Amino acid sequence: MPAKARSRSTRDSGANRASTGWGGSGAGFIAAAAVAGAAVGIAANYGRKLVVQGLGASGDWVDALAAEHQAVLALFDKLEATGDEQTWVRGHTLIRIKNALDKHALEEENAIYPALRAANEEQDADALNAEHGRIKTLLYELENMPKSGPAWLERARALRALLEEHMRMEEDHVFPAFRAQLSAEQNAKLNAAMNREGMKLA
Repeated sequence: MPAKARSRSTRDSGANRASTGWGGSGAGFIAAAAVAGAAVGIAANYGRKLVVQGLGASGDWVDALAAEHQAVLALFDKLEATGDEQTWVRGHTLIRIKNALDKHALEEENAIYPALRAANEEQDADALNAEHGRIKTLLYELENMPKSGPAWLERARALRALLEEHMRMEEDHVFPAFRAQLSAEQNAKLNAAMNREGMKLA
């Protein structure tokens, strides 16, 4: 091969390596694309969290928690409509209920109940927190027992009954009375604190 052709061939192969290999400018492009992709992923995840937590982000914490209550009860409607042969649907719906209640409990236990205690409402805070313990026990039992047969559905209905009683106490008595004691500034701080907690599991 003539020297001139060899030189051009060497340059061409070097250019190809530079544009496609890790050692050339292609590596910089790939790295930049990876960083951009990671940034988009983080932003999308944060946006998803904002949407999930959106019930409480702009409204009042009392209304946001009541809306979360209704969302959980709607999942129970779906669960109670299943037949004994629909064990996969029961299991999947129970996971969704548990995830929703985990987020909800985090908001209440880390923001609302401590604020109640700080306002000398320890008795209500402790009673509601104890009910969370019973709710978690029933969830554990439902997760670990066979999902076919009437016993599982009866236990699910017992959980719903306990939840409804708990929700009524919060929505009709404890939360409105506490909300009425708060200044606009205190209420805004509590709303922000609750949303911070909710974002952790959104």
